[in-house]
Amino acid sequence: MGGACSRPQDALWAQPRFRFGAPPRPGSRGAAVPVATPIPSRPGFSLGSEAPVPVDSRSPDLSPARPGAGAAGAQPDMPRGLRSQLRLRVLLLLLLLLPPPPPPLAGALELNDPAGPGEEAEEPGSGQAWPSFPFRDLRKWARAAGALSRRYWALFRCRVWPETCSLDKEAPAGALGWSLPLLGQQYLDILTTWYCSFQDCCDHGDCRVSNNFTGLQSDLSVRLHGQHLAQELVLTTVKSYLELPRPDKALALSFHGWSGTGKNFVARLLAENLYRDGLRSDCVKVFITMIHFPHPQYVDLYKEQLTEQVRKTQEHCHQTLFIFDEAEKLHPGLLEALGPHLERQVLENHRAESSRTIFLFLSNLGGNVINEVVLGLLKAGLSREDITMEHLESGLQAEIVASTDSGFGHSRLVKENLIDFFVPFLPLEYHHVRLCARDAFLSQELLYTEEALDEIAKMMVYVPKEEQIFSSQGCKSVSQRINYFLP
Repeated sequence: MGGACSRPQDALWAQPRFRFGAPPRPGSRGAAVPVATPIPSRPGFSLGSEAPVPVDSRSPDLSPARPGAGAAGAQPDMPRGLRSQLRLRVLLLLLLLLPPPPPPLAGALELNDPAGPGEEAEEPGSGQAWPSFPFRDLRKWARAAGALSRRYWALFRCRVWPETCSLDKEAPAGALGWSLPLLGQQYLDILTTWYCSFQDCCDHGDCRVSNNFTGLQSDLSVRLHGQHLAQELVLTTVKSYLELPRPDKALALSFHGWSGTGKNFVARLLAENLYRDGLRSDCVKVFITMIHFPHPQYVDLYKEQLTEQVRKTQEHCHQTLFIFDEAEKLHPGLLEALGPHLERQVLENHRAESSRTIFLFLSNLGGNVINEVVLGLLKAGLSREDITMEHLESGLQAEIVASTDSGFGHSRLVKENLIDFFVPFLPLEYHHVRLCARDAFLSQELLYTEEALDEIAKMMVYVPKEEQIFSSQGCKSVSQRINYFLP
């Protein structure tokens, strides 16, 4: 699935416009006719205006030519002016990737400035006062700038050559604590789009499948808190399934647990690491029950639309991901309509490429029994990390089947064992909420203190009433609570 690619919403080649100049002189084989060069359609970025393209006067070809394409695959010489312009733009883009130098740290002048605080150092032989800069902080800035530049390069390389991606160990940002800012992401988008304008790029479909299992493993271990069972089960099952040469069945995973425990977060991590465009990929479809299927009286229409959507997506992509949020609220008719897509298929043509489909069902169903089992095991002296699937699997499935508030447990998906794994998400504790608060500060590039993390964690409601061990909302609403601690 190699090849450089841009975002799917960015047209790689704009509609060419042609502007004709003076007609060729009689007897000449060709004339330089100014033709608008196809450019990436990203607003605010232009590679160049117009470049002369040789056109034979006897049989003019008005089809747009890609940069660098010539007759019989020959590479014509690029005009010197255009070559210099391209080099200048590349240099400017690379320079833009570097962040501006930070101001000196507090107290640095007192340690490094011989003129003392509040004074300016005077350059020898001149009457002008020059502001001094602490050389120790300059070295720190240089190291941090180099680390950040390497990080930019690693991200750019993963976008253009995903097969060589190795972001499992991120380059440290240096002593100044820099991270990749939003402006830097925009520069990366521009640079990637510019690069793709000279390459054979694709903008949708299977060519944008990345299957970055190293990145998935890193995200699940670093960014997901308190869910060792989900971390191991999701990574193992998804990786094993996608590495099968010819799978004969779709992989169906059902996530269960209280709200805020990370079910949607894991679904998003899967999309981001399996597809370059994440949840925006043409091969990923997200359905939220109360938004996409709100009226039970239209269930027949919903069934037809859902079946057609699944079929079209599978025809478009050989690897697809379908996410159903609030799955316990799905109408029984919709659950039955999904049955044929989860059944085992007979592979008739052994040479044909087999499609790979993953279904994720996210549900709060079974969250109470998960919490009760975990609480009992913790009271018995078992550590959280020692809890295994054997402790939870049978009770979770029994709770799902016995539920009278949902038709999910009574559907053929459960009764005929079309769900491959029921993945439990454990209730989160105080220290997990603190980690979520820290991640929320870091995601917005804000400074935080340990006292602020404690205050945010204490703002959450904990259950049971006596022990107060588990956060009733998990990490939900934590990102909004950091607003109380902003200056």
